[in-house]
Amino acid sequence: MGSTDSKLNFRKAVIQLTTKTQPVEATDDAFWDQFWADTTTTVQDVFALVPAAEIRAVREESPSNLATLCYKAVEKLVQGAESGCPTEREKQVVLNCTRILSRILPYIFEDQDWRGFFWSTVPGAGRAGTDELDDDDGARPLAESLLLAIADLLFCPDFTVHSHRRGPDSVENMQSIDSCEYIWEAGVGFAQSPPLNYIHDLNRTELLRLLLTCFSEAMYLPSSTDNSVLNPWVTFFCSTENRHALPLFTSLLNVVCAYDPVGYGIPYNHLLFSDYREQLVEQAVQILIVTLEHDGGVPHRPPSPSSIEEQETAGPENLFVNYLSRIHREEDFDFVLKGLARLLTNPLTQTYLPNSTKKIQFHQELLVLFWKLCDFNKKFLFFVLKSSDVLDILVPILFYLNDARADQSRVGLMHIGVFILLLLSGERNFGVRLNKPYSVHVPMDIPVFTGTHADLLIVVFHKIITTGHQRLQPLFDCLLTIVVNVSPYLKSLSMVAANKLLHLLEAFSTTWFLFSVAQNHHLVFFLLEAFNNIIQYQFDGNCNLVYAIIRKRNVFHQLVNLPSDSACIQKGLQRKRKTPDVISRTSSQETVSMEGSHPAVPAEPGTLKTSLVAIPAIDKLTEKSQVSEDGTMVSVQKTGASQAAPSEQSAVAGTSDTESNSGRDNEDVFYTEAEMERRRFSIASSTSSWAPTPEWVLSWKSKLPLQTIMRLLQVLVPQVEKICIDKGLTDESEILKFLQHGTLVGLLPVPHPILIRKYQANAGTAMWFRTYMWGVVYLRNVDPPIWYDTDVRLFEIQKM
Repeated sequence: MGSTDSKLNFRKAVIQLTTKTQPVEATDDAFWDQFWADTTTTVQDVFALVPAAEIRAVREESPSNLATLCYKAVEKLVQGAESGCPTEREKQVVLNCTRILSRILPYIFEDQDWRGFFWSTVPGAGRAGTDELDDDDGARPLAESLLLAIADLLFCPDFTVHSHRRGPDSVENMQSIDSCEYIWEAGVGFAQSPPLNYIHDLNRTELLRLLLTCFSEAMYLPSSTDNSVLNPWVTFFCSTENRHALPLFTSLLNVVCAYDPVGYGIPYNHLLFSDYREQLVEQAVQILIVTLEHDGGVPHRPPSPSSIEEQETAGPENLFVNYLSRIHREEDFDFVLKGLARLLTNPLTQTYLPNSTKKIQFHQELLVLFWKLCDFNKKFLFFVLKSSDVLDILVPILFYLNDARADQSRVGLMHIGVFILLLLSGERNFGVRLNKPYSVHVPMDIPVFTGTHADLLIVVFHKIITTGHQRLQPLFDCLLTIVVNVSPYLKSLSMVAANKLLHLLEAFSTTWFLFSVAQNHHLVFFLLEAFNNIIQYQFDGNCNLVYAIIRKRNVFHQLVNLPSDSACIQKGLQRKRKTPDVISRTSSQETVSMEGSHPAVPAEPGTLKTSLVAIPAIDKLTEKSQVSEDGTMVSVQKTGASQAAPSEQSAVAGTSDTESNSGRDNEDVFYTEAEMERRRFSIASSTSSWAPTPEWVLSWKSKLPLQTIMRLLQVLVPQVEKICIDKGLTDESEILKFLQHGTLVGLLPVPHPILIRKYQANAGTAMWFRTYMWGVVYLRNVDPPIWYDTDVRLFEIQKM
């Protein structure tokens, strides 16, 4: 009954606020206390009892009352942070103020005139008599007071952390507390694991939700590739002004990486009791990726040998980025990698009891965190690639890519997964690790094969290209670049994977596909380069691929004899009109799939999705490096077309859902998905105005790197045919045995240098990550729906 009364009183206070046209004095404590005193409302209650329309009405009609409400709520948080919330009533006041501010802040941000409000000093703030609201020059901006109060409250004994003191003098002085002693979880830089306390977890979650809401001002600004425009909330919170920056960063990272959703392994345990730690982990990983996205525009220092606990004055202004880049102990890397791998693998785990294990949903945030770790801390990247542990990250990524390929609402997940693999494939060790046999069969609807992780990668990529939705076409270049990068190190492809690669070449080299779009021939160049790498550097173990090439030799002969006269070009294009599919799916027989697999399904009707900016072209995403004889990589200077590698002639991919970048190769072009939809008709007309000419076909046909393969066919085809005739062979195993023991030493052209395309960050990818990350955060925070139905401008929200 008391709960109902408190909700009623709270609702009455909200109505009073919205109906008062006269400003209410800040000193009228009786009125303002109604919002946070003695109420037992939850955060869901606050969102239900404070409708969006009423917040906007107060903002427009009585702005001084909204300003006073914000100021008074911040004042209560500052007082709670100073006192340490010794009483239950003070703790409740702090939680209520946290919930109210989480509800109101998005409506402050959506109005351009209000955005500066929190960064102004409030007249008369000093009257509160609090040091936190005062500094040497007068009052602090409200935003700074709020952020510092949240940071203090996140290390408040008996509220958010376990108190070390006991007895009558148990209340600790919040100003002198050493928060490094109160790190939330053992792991990086901290050895003790404090006792679990679900009340503390809930309180931390509420404060982190408010912190994330503070940072979300970025959602209300239009997308821009100007990285010098910094989020003032993140900049201040991750600066030296925040004395809790190091323990908080460590707490967030450790809480995420130590989390084990399976618990004690009891089946259905997640149905028996609530897991408050999961809510905390979700908020923690979201805070981490948002703060790490913001590097302050300062170049990153290489990791120093000093300990992560030691602060340095130099380095990035963003302390979270600074600390992340300086983790260096192997045991810390091992803890982080194993934690991330455990969580990413969680949704893949199968048991004999259906739905008996808890499935986490925050894998997209984990992928962004893994990306940030590899990007900012090269020692971590090298640690990941040093052993087969990288495969514990690879397999779940391939699972997510395969699972999301038919769902247009998860196109962002497809991109982040491919970006990570592109980053890893730039390192030699990744290609080497792929040779490990693949034995742990994850439930995926892909053909059964016996082979290595390289086979798994190729089979999944083939599935994405042949059965994914059409808006994945801009990723084809990235997928094939990954295959090219790892190809020189693949010791033995299975027959299944070899046939998949040949099927892709067959599909991409049809005349209607080659002549329909100006960039399509680049896909053929990538595949030929991959074949050349395997033949030149790994011929001995790859009899399956050699056999597949021999069987499909007509594809290579057709490429050599590709017609370039106008009549044949028109004939090829006529064929396209009859065959609308990009790639024929019937010619690839896939009847037997992995046990327990489920086919990819499209998004359910009504699913929300957020738009993304277009990715830059592959030549903007990567820079070429040549592998020298001693195994080191030498950056390849951008050269003229005559000197470039054969497969690199003007290799510009389409940068959006449509091939819209032709003729604009030297610009970074960015379109939101909505803009791309609007531009479809103009693009269609522009692509129709482009027409393949005999000169255009000859310009790239003459550079097709076919010499190695044609020489191989010239030598081996007669030998294979002779054996078949002499021995009357119909069994391919005998032919494979012959190829296995064959050699082409001295018969092939001189091996070409290995060319690796390493991922390179640029303004375009930075912008893509920002929109993707905030889109994920927006869609994942639905209970309560913090940003739902507010005027977000960074991306568009669409219903499928």
